[in-house]
Amino acid sequence: MATSMAGSYTHTMKLISGNSNRGLSEAISSYLDVPLTQCNIKRFNDMEVFVEIMENVRGKDAFFIQSTSYPANDHLMELLIAIDALRRGSARRITAVIPYFGYARQDRKTGGRTPISAKLVSNLITAAGADRVLTLDLHAGQIQGFFDIPVDNLISAPVFVPHIKKNYDDKPLCIVSPDVGGVFRARLLAKRLNADLAIIDKRREDAGVSEVMNVIGDVDGKSCILVDDIVDSGGTLCNAAVALREQGATDVAAYVVHGVLSGAAVDRVTNSPLEKLVITDSIAATEDMKKSKKIEQISIASLIGEATRRIFEERSISELFK
Repeated sequence: MATSMAGSYTHTMKLISGNSNRGLSEAISSYLDVPLTQCNIKRFNDMEVFVEIMENVRGKDAFFIQSTSYPANDHLMELLIAIDALRRGSARRITAVIPYFGYARQDRKTGGRTPISAKLVSNLITAAGADRVLTLDLHAGQIQGFFDIPVDNLISAPVFVPHIKKNYDDKPLCIVSPDVGGVFRARLLAKRLNADLAIIDKRREDAGVSEVMNVIGDVDGKSCILVDDIVDSGGTLCNAAVALREQGATDVAAYVVHGVLSGAAVDRVTNSPLEKLVITDSIAATEDMKKSKKIEQISIASLIGEATRRIFEERSISELFK
């Protein structure tokens, strides 16, 4: 747990929360023992965003906490306008703390005349005046290179590993990547847990629809944990759970960093073979998510808070990955 910072840091560190996930911001504030700076964010009648920082930030180290989750465009504009307000308020350094980085799935051209929106968003954040970005489990690591400012991309393993050990320590365990693109993330977790590794080979026919084709690896008689960065419709995870059970897995759970869970995703998870879906609070939980007995949310406040403190103190972030 963090030592008290209020006495020495309150007047030099400024934590400011956007509207996307106030609960996480308050938890980070509690971890650091630094109060949230008063900030007025409102909408005009035509839904223009207005941000006013209500305390002096001149010469301060400012951290604006905002996930660009649903409604993504509103929360992105809040972030950009708040960064501009901090810059014009003469903050010494501005760190955009973005637990969930929206638009990250648009990290490459998927066809003719299509955008690379993740690059555009990175340009906007830089142009607004951010000095650095702190985020968690980017959909694609190369997005860090889209920025011309420092980016600290945290990994969720320090949060997931203790939780998995607590619940599966006495079971034969297999970590499963739901697609080939997520193998690196699954391998990292499997190594930390000394667990077996398997991969789901799937073919995606249409956007948002996936068809599981094959399970690569031995999952018979094992507790399988699917690991991914984002769960949106839930189709990939649910289809993967069916395939794993058909191959002899005793039970299947999923650990996913960012719980977008759009549309009927919660119902899909509830009616699937998944025993449990564990997500972080990088995105604020909806009422449906809170009511579901299969969905559990664990906090990343200590991870984000510790990284924030290390940035403020100019200490190593990479030590958190060990």
